[in-house]
Amino acid sequence: MFSKSKKGKQKFIACTEKNKKFEFINPKELYIKRGKENIPIEIVSDKQGFVYIVWKKRKYQVEIIEKNQNQYEILVNGVSYSISVESPFSYKRRKYLAKNKEQSKVERIQAPMPGKIVEFLVEKDQVVKEGEPLLILEAMKMQNEIVSNIQGKINKINFNPEDTVMKDDILIEVER
Repeated sequence: MFSKSKKGKQKFIACTEKNKKFEFINPKELYIKRGKENIPIEIVSDKQGFVYIVWKKRKYQVEIIEKNQNQYEILVNGVSYSISVESPFSYKRRKYLAKNKEQSKVERIQAPMPGKIVEFLVEKDQVVKEGEPLLILEAMKMQNEIVSNIQGKINKINFNPEDTVMKDDILIEVER
């Protein structure tokens, strides 16, 4: 079930891992709705085949790394993001289920893509804040900073610098 706009077009919601929500109308007319403001977005490609999002007069290189049903792993200007694209109905359902789910005491930080660990920026038993960098992961010749999505104490580090990891390997466990 999709929500229909005034012109009869399908409305979707893109959600980040941190539940940041962006609404848009099916992709021919791309607008991101932030609050009451509709911000136009344009998708362009160059002669070499690179794809860019143009937003607020700035170009951001975009690459879809992986797609699994409505889950996407995208690379924007070299930074990896996980998003899901939902209908308004599925978004409300997901929020309802998440609200009623019991929270785990330990958060497992997973590798967003295969790569090599360059260095750890934390140690076992160190207290970290949400958004604090935990490690540097090199993938596709780019260094990506992996950050904590919760505040807590480093419970376990499962790899060493220079180790190669696969997507979804548990890198670090953080206790709330």
